[in-house]
Amino acid sequence: MAGLQEPITYPAVKRNELVEELHSVRVADPYRWLEDPDSEDTKAFVDAQNAVTQKVFDQIPYVEETKARLTELFNYEKYTAPKKHGGKYVFAKNDGLQNQYVYYIQDTLESEPRVLLDPNLLSTDGTAALSSRAFSEAKMGDGKLYFAHGISRGGSDWQTIKVLAVHDNNKILEDTVEWVKFSAIAWTHDDKGFFYSRYPPPENLAKSEDDEENSKRGTETDSNVNHQLWYHALHTPQSQDKLVYAYPADPSYSITAEVSDDGKMLIISLSDGCKNANMVHLADLTKFDEFLAGPAKELIAVRKLVDDMESSFSYILNKGDAYYFQTNKDAPRERVVRADLSTVDPVVWEEVIPEQKDLVVLEGVNPVAGDLLVLQLLKDVINVLHVYDLNGVFQYEIDLPSVGTVGVSSKRTESELFVHFISFLYPGTILRIDLSNGKSNGEVFRETKVKGFDASLFESKQVFYPSKDGTKIPMFIVKRKSSPLNGELPVYLYGYGGFNISLSPAFSVVRLVFVQHFGGVLALPNLRGGGEYGEDWHQDGMLFKKQNVFDDFHGAAEYLIKEGYTNPSKIAIHGGSNGGLLVAATSNQRPDLYRCAVGAVGVMDMLRFHKFTIGHAWRSDYGDPDVAADFQYLLKYSPVHNVPSADSEVVQNLKNGGFPSVLLTTGDHDDRVVPLHSYKLIAELQHKLGRSPLQKNPLLIRIDTKSGHGAGKPLAKTIEENSEVFAFIAWNLGAKFML
Repeated sequence: MAGLQEPITYPAVKRNELVEELHSVRVADPYRWLEDPDSEDTKAFVDAQNAVTQKVFDQIPYVEETKARLTELFNYEKYTAPKKHGGKYVFAKNDGLQNQYVYYIQDTLESEPRVLLDPNLLSTDGTAALSSRAFSEAKMGDGKLYFAHGISRGGSDWQTIKVLAVHDNNKILEDTVEWVKFSAIAWTHDDKGFFYSRYPPPENLAKSEDDEENSKRGTETDSNVNHQLWYHALHTPQSQDKLVYAYPADPSYSITAEVSDDGKMLIISLSDGCKNANMVHLADLTKFDEFLAGPAKELIAVRKLVDDMESSFSYILNKGDAYYFQTNKDAPRERVVRADLSTVDPVVWEEVIPEQKDLVVLEGVNPVAGDLLVLQLLKDVINVLHVYDLNGVFQYEIDLPSVGTVGVSSKRTESELFVHFISFLYPGTILRIDLSNGKSNGEVFRETKVKGFDASLFESKQVFYPSKDGTKIPMFIVKRKSSPLNGELPVYLYGYGGFNISLSPAFSVVRLVFVQHFGGVLALPNLRGGGEYGEDWHQDGMLFKKQNVFDDFHGAAEYLIKEGYTNPSKIAIHGGSNGGLLVAATSNQRPDLYRCAVGAVGVMDMLRFHKFTIGHAWRSDYGDPDVAADFQYLLKYSPVHNVPSADSEVVQNLKNGGFPSVLLTTGDHDDRVVPLHSYKLIAELQHKLGRSPLQKNPLLIRIDTKSGHGAGKPLAKTIEENSEVFAFIAWNLGAKFML
């Protein structure tokens, strides 16, 4: 890393003398004041930190080169797989550099597509994006088709639902549904309205009417509790919406709903945070008109099909009274069961498709062609598609182009299936498969081409390495074929490891720029805590086993060093959200193993995460800081509370400029992981390490405006942020930009 022309002078950040006694432990919280996003002090902190970071970015090389190449490579047509609604095909497309995908509709696959909705017209800077969306069932025979869609602004999780009348020249109706968050949209089959989930508005925003105040949505930190299920009737104001269901016994529960295949049943799912379990309550929609005419505050009557939080149940379809669910009940890698709802409670769950063997995970079930089920399986983090009938009899495996990841688009009423296939070196192929003829192979419907990208120059492989306790961890490695294993390759090590989320092979222009133009190596380990091998794998990386995740990540770096790819001075680590926590915790624990740490929108204060927005939902994975045993474990790795001091032995023995270079990234509208987490950590890093003469490596934060947790981020912001992030990484690793 070449030195900066001007040394870094970090902002003076005040430290309050706030100390609390928590579970008999005295805990200092000198930056509690940064929890107020609207205070003048916090705004001044943001401005000062951004100024320091920008001053560094202005001095490091390759920002413009990286941005130019990203812009060039991103400029290719991207498509989603089509799906039929009301007899017409709907898909989304990005021409190349559009901030948001545009939605199109066409009468047949051969006819000219027409614009259905262009989210780029909803804002001048591309920060308005579609979130929840659902088409009406269009089963009434009147030719009417409606498209309900949630619009989020500035990256916030809050969304406002609008309705578009497809049959009436895409007219936007006056219907406006506010304060929607973490919601599905489910239409009744008479197309008269839809169900949605919402929270009461935060107190400081409840009376906001003007645009300036509404723009603050997503900057508040109020805890999200009392999730409720509501019904909106078309062509009526939201003030007339009907409360359908709530669960006051536990205000932290979240509630979503869907309507059964035949439109007769409302299937309500209640979840306790991010726990891989839910309750299922059923409501009879054949009597829904009676409910609507009843008392305003009366909740809908339900049958409690599943009334504990021990297992997960996801509705697939029903054939009469036989209801099919995907579940992890007695099957940590998931299976398919059915129950006859004409019987009295408790129902008997009949196994239809058993749990797969050989550690294969059932990721999802897609109904198609009436009575067929397409199972999306995960075998060693690689997707496979198997077709079964409703009696659980295996039919055949669907052929895929290569090893990678799939997305399936299907409807039970249609015989055709669309499969979107991607991989590290495979930008995307959409296959169309006609299941009416029993064929297992499809025709290429669309194939993505990226100008200037030659897959033959690269190689990808999967390896398995031992973690600290001997557990074998899978990891994907991508590099140029011409890059020698000389122990000097710059490495981009990305991880997540939590919440039952799997990291599967995916095409990424951003990462390939690092591999192609900086001669780097992409390494993606599948850490415990994820869903790669089912619920057991998830549980091995949560609660009191969270350290396994950090050890798995350390093990990935050690493997790459041992196998001759690299050395500690050439390793950059990156992760977002729970992965941001991963990066911060591992760099605190092993600063000798990494050269650069980039933590995006991370959970950094593990003693107070549950107090803000939806943070309480993460207690299922992290534990509850209000419980003494959980608190003691969290305190051991909480990034804010474990930054090593400059005079500590571990820091004194560090080479290469001291503690690894740090770049935290966050957004002022991130109401998922509120930015105060990153604010506190960077302040603590700069306080403990930034003024030491041994600390040559920068400790920075990049705070974006009108930006949230990541979903719906406009492409322009994506390119700008990643240009700076990867130039920062390359600069720290001493990697030069190569054409």
